[in-house]
Amino acid sequence: MFDSMKNLGALAGLMKNQDKLKAAGERVRTKMEGTRVTGEAGAGAARAIVTGTLKVVSVELAPALVMGMAADTKTHELASSLIAEAVNNALTQAQIKMKEAIDVEAKDLGIEGLIPAGGLGGLLGS
Repeated sequence: MFDSMKNLGALAGLMKNQDKLKAAGERVRTKMEGTRVTGEAGAGAARAIVTGTLKVVSVELAPALVMGMAADTKTHELASSLIAEAVNNALTQAQIKMKEAIDVEAKDLGIEGLIPAGGLGGLLGS
């Protein structure tokens, strides 16, 4: 109960000083724009590189997979599912990095544990 009151006090203090909160959001946004994570599927047959702001930078396919795509429909379908799996894996890793960056800023601002995952929406520009 006292922790909740302490967190509410910290949040009230931040609301008075929105510049600190905005600066924290900007630091997270900048860090995430520079973050790159790689997701893969099929033991590396498909790889996707995604930014911390959840933008797909590139998708790479192993040469053997590409050659097989032209050969038959089943390989083409497999390649499609591997690409989707690699992209989803990379997006999950990027979300983890985002949460880690938000947690660091929240701790520095004295509101650790107060903000639920995904709860900074407008602050981060999403």
